Amino acid sequence: MKASRLAAAGAVAASAVVVLSSPAFAHVSVQPEGAAAKGGYAVIDFKVPNERDDASTTKLEVNFPTDHPLASVMPEPVQGWSIKTTKSKLDKPVESHGEKISEAITKVTWTATGTGTSKGIQPGFFQKFPVSIGALPEDADELTFKALQTYSNGDVVRWIEEQQEGQEEPENPAPVLTLTAAAEDGHHGAEASAEASQEPAASTTTTAAESDSSDTTARVLGIVGIVIGVVGVAYGVLAGRRRTDNA
Repeated sequence: MKASRLAAAGAVAASAVVVLSSPAFAHVSVQPEGAAAKGGYAVIDFKVPNERDDASTTKLEVNFPTDHPLASVMPEPVQGWSIKTTKSKLDKPVESHGEKISEAITKVTWTATGTGTSKGIQPGFFQKFPVSIGALPEDADELTFKALQTYSNGDVVRWIEEQQEGQEEPENPAPVLTLTAAAEDGHHGAEASAEASQEPAASTTTTAAESDSSDTTARVLGIVGIVIGVVGVAYGVLAGRRRTDNA
């Protein structure tokens, strides 16, 4: 009886770990390499984790914002992936460096190449897809990039839900890039972007365990604390029943 009670308590604790930890690596996200200053240029990385155990990610489609179109969108080559850009006419032309732009890239699609089981992003791994973009809008605090993630088994996850103020994070949130204040030196990060675009292409696949180590450590410590609390409660219940039985 005591063993079964301890097993039940352990199962509860394990469930808490799974529920709390699994969403941490599931979202497609976007982060700048350095700062993404308003009015400037930046290199951003779309981070795509594989959240399936029985399929690989073979395609990523990212829709770029049309409410704040970007005059320059240059994907960096990624080993093992083909890249296609889609250009569309803008409803309202934008001005960049004194020149009016009437069309811009509105979608970038990465498709895994090759054959065999190593094609695409395998279970337990993630991939970064770098893109140089600019000039970033000066009248916005963030940019939303809606994305579609396709798996080798045909499943498509639509990361298109926008966060609503005062509400919980949606199940499939769209990647959001937060913009910082414009650089005071007037360069707006253009030189840094140019240097980054000259770097040789390289595969950026790595294990999820190596990513965001500081955030992961904080989550793990929080989860461990919850598990210890659950086990402590279970132990207290068993001890109380033991005293009752002995009495």
